[in-house]
Amino acid sequence: MSNKQKKQLTPVQQEYQGIQKHRETKRPVVKNCIKAFLTGGLICLIGQLISAFYIYYFDFTDQTAGNPTVGTLVFITMLLTGFGVYDRMAQFGGAGTAVPVTGFGNAVISAAIEHRTEGFVLGVGGNMFKLAGSVILFGVFSAFVIALIKTILIQWGGL
Repeated sequence: MSNKQKKQLTPVQQEYQGIQKHRETKRPVVKNCIKAFLTGGLICLIGQLISAFYIYYFDFTDQTAGNPTVGTLVFITMLLTGFGVYDRMAQFGGAGTAVPVTGFGNAVISAAIEHRTEGFVLGVGGNMFKLAGSVILFGVFSAFVIALIKTILIQWGGL
Protein backbone atom coordinates (compact mmCIF):
# COMPACT_ATOMS: atom_id res chain seq x y z
CA MET A 1 0.00 0.00 0.00
CA SER A 2 1.41 3.41 -0.94
CA ASN A 3 2.14 6.11 1.64
CA LYS A 4 -0.63 8.30 0.22
CA GLN A 5 -3.19 5.56 0.76
CA LYS A 6 -1.85 4.90 4.28
CA LYS A 7 -2.36 8.54 5.18
CA GLN A 8 -6.04 8.29 4.26
CA LEU A 9 -6.58 5.37 6.65
CA THR A 10 -7.79 5.93 10.17
CA PRO A 11 -5.38 5.06 13.01
CA VAL A 12 -7.37 1.90 13.74
CA GLN A 13 -7.12 0.83 10.08
CA GLN A 14 -3.38 1.55 10.05
CA GLU A 15 -2.93 -0.52 13.20
CA TYR A 16 -4.89 -3.36 11.61
CA GLN A 17 -2.69 -3.17 8.50
CA GLY A 18 0.38 -3.49 10.71
CA ILE A 19 -1.03 -6.51 12.56
CA GLN A 20 -2.04 -8.11 9.27
CA LYS A 21 1.40 -7.58 7.76
CA HIS A 22 3.06 -9.01 10.88
CA ARG A 23 0.89 -12.15 10.94
CA GLU A 24 0.86 -12.80 7.21
CA THR A 25 2.27 -16.18 6.28
CA LYS A 26 5.61 -15.84 4.53
CA ARG A 27 5.62 -17.63 1.20
CA PRO A 28 8.67 -19.69 0.27
CA VAL A 29 9.04 -18.14 -3.18
CA VAL A 30 12.47 -19.58 -4.00
CA LYS A 31 11.45 -23.05 -2.84
CA ASN A 32 8.24 -22.88 -4.90
CA CYS A 33 10.19 -21.75 -7.97
CA ILE A 34 12.63 -24.64 -7.62
CA LYS A 35 9.78 -27.15 -7.21
CA ALA A 36 7.98 -25.71 -10.26
CA PHE A 37 11.20 -25.83 -12.29
CA LEU A 38 11.88 -29.45 -11.35
CA THR A 39 8.28 -30.57 -11.94
CA GLY A 40 8.05 -28.82 -15.31
CA GLY A 41 11.48 -30.16 -16.22
CA LEU A 42 10.41 -33.71 -15.34
CA ILE A 43 7.31 -33.36 -17.52
CA CYS A 44 9.46 -32.07 -20.38
CA LEU A 45 11.92 -34.95 -19.88
CA ILE A 46 9.05 -37.43 -20.11
CA GLY A 47 7.89 -35.66 -23.27
CA GLN A 48 11.38 -35.95 -24.72
CA LEU A 49 11.48 -39.66 -23.91
CA ILE A 50 8.09 -40.16 -25.60
CA SER A 51 9.35 -38.26 -28.63
CA ALA A 52 12.47 -40.44 -28.77
CA PHE A 53 10.24 -43.52 -28.51
CA TYR A 54 8.23 -42.40 -31.55
CA ILE A 55 11.39 -41.60 -33.49
CA TYR A 56 13.10 -44.89 -32.68
CA TYR A 57 10.20 -47.36 -32.92
CA PHE A 58 7.88 -45.73 -35.48
CA ASP A 59 10.40 -44.02 -37.81
CA PHE A 60 9.15 -40.49 -37.18
CA THR A 61 11.49 -37.57 -37.81
CA ASP A 62 12.23 -34.85 -35.28
CA GLN A 63 9.62 -32.62 -36.93
CA THR A 64 6.87 -35.25 -37.26
CA ALA A 65 7.27 -36.76 -33.76
CA GLY A 66 5.96 -33.59 -32.11
CA ASN A 67 2.25 -34.09 -32.78
CA PRO A 68 1.95 -37.64 -31.43
CA THR A 69 4.13 -36.66 -28.47
CA VAL A 70 1.79 -33.80 -27.56
CA GLY A 71 -1.24 -36.04 -28.01
CA THR A 72 0.31 -38.71 -25.79
CA LEU A 73 1.19 -36.19 -23.07
CA VAL A 74 -2.34 -34.76 -23.08
CA PHE A 75 -3.81 -38.29 -22.94
CA ILE A 76 -1.55 -39.30 -20.03
CA THR A 77 -2.46 -36.07 -18.23
CA MET A 78 -6.16 -36.74 -18.67
CA LEU A 79 -5.77 -40.24 -17.25
CA LEU A 80 -3.74 -38.98 -14.29
CA THR A 81 -6.28 -36.22 -13.65
CA GLY A 82 -9.12 -38.72 -13.73
CA PHE A 83 -7.38 -40.86 -11.12
CA GLY A 84 -6.51 -37.83 -8.96
CA VAL A 85 -2.74 -38.20 -9.37
CA TYR A 86 -2.19 -35.04 -11.41
CA ASP A 87 -3.85 -32.90 -8.75
CA ARG A 88 -1.31 -34.10 -6.20
CA MET A 89 1.48 -33.36 -8.66
CA ALA A 90 0.07 -29.86 -9.14
CA GLN A 91 -0.04 -29.35 -5.36
CA PHE A 92 3.68 -30.05 -5.26
CA GLY A 93 4.86 -28.48 -8.52
CA GLY A 94 2.52 -25.50 -8.86
CA ALA A 95 3.12 -23.64 -12.12
CA GLY A 96 5.49 -26.38 -13.25
CA THR A 97 2.46 -28.51 -14.09
CA ALA A 98 0.42 -25.71 -15.63
CA VAL A 99 2.92 -24.32 -18.10
CA PRO A 100 3.61 -27.36 -20.31
CA VAL A 101 0.90 -28.76 -22.60
CA THR A 102 -0.16 -31.02 -19.75
CA GLY A 103 -1.81 -28.01 -18.09
CA PHE A 104 -4.14 -27.78 -21.09
CA GLY A 105 -5.13 -31.43 -20.78
CA ASN A 106 -5.73 -31.01 -17.07
CA ALA A 107 -7.92 -27.94 -17.64
CA VAL A 108 -10.08 -29.73 -20.20
CA ILE A 109 -10.64 -32.92 -18.24
CA SER A 110 -11.12 -31.15 -14.87
CA ALA A 111 -14.08 -29.18 -16.23
CA ALA A 112 -15.53 -32.36 -17.74
CA ILE A 113 -15.18 -34.30 -14.48
CA GLU A 114 -16.67 -31.45 -12.46
CA HIS A 115 -19.87 -31.33 -14.54
CA ARG A 116 -20.37 -35.04 -15.30
CA THR A 117 -23.38 -35.23 -12.97
CA GLU A 118 -25.28 -32.93 -15.34
CA GLY A 119 -25.09 -35.50 -18.15
CA PHE A 120 -22.77 -36.16 -21.04
CA VAL A 121 -24.13 -33.59 -23.48
CA LEU A 122 -25.00 -30.59 -21.29
CA GLY A 123 -22.59 -31.35 -18.46
CA VAL A 124 -19.43 -32.81 -19.96
CA GLY A 125 -19.80 -31.54 -23.52
CA GLY A 126 -21.03 -28.09 -22.58
CA ASN A 127 -18.42 -27.40 -19.93
CA MET A 128 -15.38 -29.28 -21.20
CA PHE A 129 -13.89 -26.31 -23.01
CA LYS A 130 -15.01 -23.67 -20.52
CA LEU A 131 -11.47 -22.87 -19.39
CA ALA A 132 -9.56 -24.27 -22.33
CA GLY A 133 -11.83 -22.65 -24.92
CA SER A 134 -10.20 -19.27 -24.50
CA VAL A 135 -6.77 -20.86 -24.91
CA ILE A 136 -7.88 -22.51 -28.14
CA LEU A 137 -9.54 -19.33 -29.39
CA PHE A 138 -6.54 -17.09 -28.79
CA GLY A 139 -4.15 -19.73 -30.12
CA VAL A 140 -6.05 -20.05 -33.39
CA PHE A 141 -6.46 -16.28 -33.68
CA SER A 142 -2.75 -15.69 -33.03
CA ALA A 143 -1.81 -18.31 -35.62
CA PHE A 144 -4.11 -16.61 -38.13
CA VAL A 145 -2.60 -13.17 -37.51
CA ILE A 146 0.97 -14.49 -37.78
CA ALA A 147 0.13 -16.39 -40.98
CA LEU A 148 -1.46 -13.25 -42.40
CA ILE A 149 1.61 -11.16 -41.57
CA LYS A 150 3.90 -13.79 -43.06
CA THR A 151 1.80 -13.97 -46.23
CA ILE A 152 1.89 -10.18 -46.61
CA LEU A 153 5.67 -10.13 -46.09
CA ILE A 154 6.17 -12.92 -48.64
CA GLN A 155 4.00 -11.08 -51.18
CA TRP A 156 6.13 -7.95 -50.76
CA GLY A 157 9.28 -10.05 -51.16
CA GLY A 158 10.45 -9.40 -47.62
CA LEU A 159 11.11 -13.07 -46.77
